[in-house]
Amino acid sequence: MRVLEGIKPERVFYYFEEITQIPRCSMEEKKISDYLVEIGKKLRLDTIQDEALNVIIRKPAYKGYENRPTIILQGHMDMVCEKSEGFCHDFSKDPIKLNIEGDFLIAKETTLGADNGIAVAMCLALLESNDIPHPPLEVLITTNEESGMSGAEALNPNNLQGKILINIDSEEEGTILVSCAGGERNMVTIPIEWRDSKDEDVFYSLKVTGLKGGHSGMEIHKGRGNSNKIMGRILDSLNRKISLSLSFIEGGSKTNAIPRYAKAILAVNKDDIDQLNSRVDEIEEELKNELSTTDGDITLVIEKLEERMDKVFNDNTRDKIITALMLMPNGVQTMSMDIEGLVESSNNLGVVKTIDDKVTLECAMRSSVGSLKNYIANEVRILAEALGGTWESYASYPAWEYDKDSYIREVFKKAYKDMYGKEVNVAAIHAGLECGLFKEKFGDMDMVSFGPNMYGVHAPGEKLSLSSTERTWNLLLQVLKEIE
Repeated sequence: MRVLEGIKPERVFYYFEEITQIPRCSMEEKKISDYLVEIGKKLRLDTIQDEALNVIIRKPAYKGYENRPTIILQGHMDMVCEKSEGFCHDFSKDPIKLNIEGDFLIAKETTLGADNGIAVAMCLALLESNDIPHPPLEVLITTNEESGMSGAEALNPNNLQGKILINIDSEEEGTILVSCAGGERNMVTIPIEWRDSKDEDVFYSLKVTGLKGGHSGMEIHKGRGNSNKIMGRILDSLNRKISLSLSFIEGGSKTNAIPRYAKAILAVNKDDIDQLNSRVDEIEEELKNELSTTDGDITLVIEKLEERMDKVFNDNTRDKIITALMLMPNGVQTMSMDIEGLVESSNNLGVVKTIDDKVTLECAMRSSVGSLKNYIANEVRILAEALGGTWESYASYPAWEYDKDSYIREVFKKAYKDMYGKEVNVAAIHAGLECGLFKEKFGDMDMVSFGPNMYGVHAPGEKLSLSSTERTWNLLLQVLKEIE
């Protein structure tokens, strides 16, 4: 028996559960893309799968709606694949384990993939329907939205005829989005200079765990701890007290997720062991106090290693790594002066890796103002150059600017008011949406974004409101019925 059997809207949740059985991490979407193509062909609908594995499925209008404008329904097929530390789950083959608790559908130890599987499920339910009034539809499901939007970037504009696009990639019911931030990814690479370890060195593993993490756009303003920044702070504090060496460091797994975990392997003189342990305890107490509201479960784990390392970073490299962690811009950088409460620009130090003879630090920056995005990128570049490292920018995408004459926005506002007796919230968002790329690529495209209530996206324990999904689905059906 299916976990979601009988939950309304039934066909939406039927397809959502189907999707959770198919691997679909960013840049690993072949199986889910082929599944969508199979559905399109099974329904005998015009179906396109391009070289980037984007899928477009066209459906003719419901009888009597043939002369209404073609509507593009859009979401992305990939998901952020995160799991709790120590939890056994292989995203390349294991299905997402679903749990229902009251009104919520939850994946307790992994991400759920409601971002953006729920859009895919709604689109498939619409494509198979025979009794839902709607204009001509073009369902567009893109790849790799979460890790650079390369699917949207590769899209051929000639494959779509619609000029009105409904993006189903928002996470707050009762709010429609009409603008979003642009962004890019930056990578700093610092070469490692090694030296031989000393006979008196004792090696330890140091871990930062217990952080909540979250979406680096939607939740960057919540003040949650960043494990990579915290690790830099710990190492700096220890290095000022005792003779410290480093041989390895890592943290985070996705640039667009606030990192929850970091690990370093360090060496200290045997005479400094007591001071090492006591100082780690003191720092943990400080952090628990500072983060009591946002990350009260933060834990520092220090464990002696039996295995010795032959080589460690020399002191110059150690200092460069600590400096990079300490000085890298992170979190909210500016708030909008035009829209109250809107984060204007931010940076997230998402991933730190030790790879052979280098340490890399990867950031996801976002800004609704292009010049500020460039400014933050230059801060990161100058830091890299000052430390003798290199800097690379990639996966840049534009902001989606507000359109004061949007027709589809007004349709949503009217439908929401008619259904629920109150005004819908019209808002901008700090997270990046593919709408910015679509606007740049297609030009005259009228767009809006909406979706059901989701919580904790991009982190284990992500959950989706069942009742909100039903209301959001009903709103979509009403909008499609009213478009003229």
